[in-house]
Amino acid sequence: MTIDAKQVKELREKTGAGMMDCKRALMDSEGDIKKAIENLRKSGIAKAEKKGTRFAKDGLVFSYIHPGGRLGVLVEIGCETDFVAKTDDFIKLTKDIAMQIAATNPISINRDGISDDVISQEKDIYLAQAENSRKPAHILEKIVTGRLDKFYQENCLMEQPFIKDPNRKVNDLITQAVAKLGEKIEVNRFTRFEIGEAGTNNNN
Repeated sequence: MTIDAKQVKELREKTGAGMMDCKRALMDSEGDIKKAIENLRKSGIAKAEKKGTRFAKDGLVFSYIHPGGRLGVLVEIGCETDFVAKTDDFIKLTKDIAMQIAATNPISINRDGISDDVISQEKDIYLAQAENSRKPAHILEKIVTGRLDKFYQENCLMEQPFIKDPNRKVNDLITQAVAKLGEKIEVNRFTRFEIGEAGTNNNN
């Protein structure tokens, strides 16, 4: 059967599970949201949303240097215990996220980290582009909103497609790690260094 994006979004909001996990659960339950939630809970994936109120007081600062030594990343990823911080799964996650930052050069961890001035400037640019292309006035706002969403997807780390699997976003990667490791996990900050450019610091 066909599962639409609205159903997937609803299930994600209710469970905190990744997009592909939600889609599979809906297909297995023939579109029944309640059964899909139950299936996700049984598999442990839906537990991720319950970790949101916990405090990630432990974790790792991970360094990644790209071959050639001209590009490097420092990223701090938090979890709840030193035990989880030392697991192979957590270390792999931190490395994957460091490589993601190196490859995509995000502006911020999430939308909240982008200043209002930057957003206002982007909106002005998109509006001018839409007006110059002689688009009808009644769809200008829709065009600007769509282009702004794309801007967020390209520049907010958590919304970027994962470089090793574009069908998943970085946020999905973290959600799945939370479900597997049983602790709250969050990206706290990162700095990206590249020869000839100023370092980019992100603290959210």
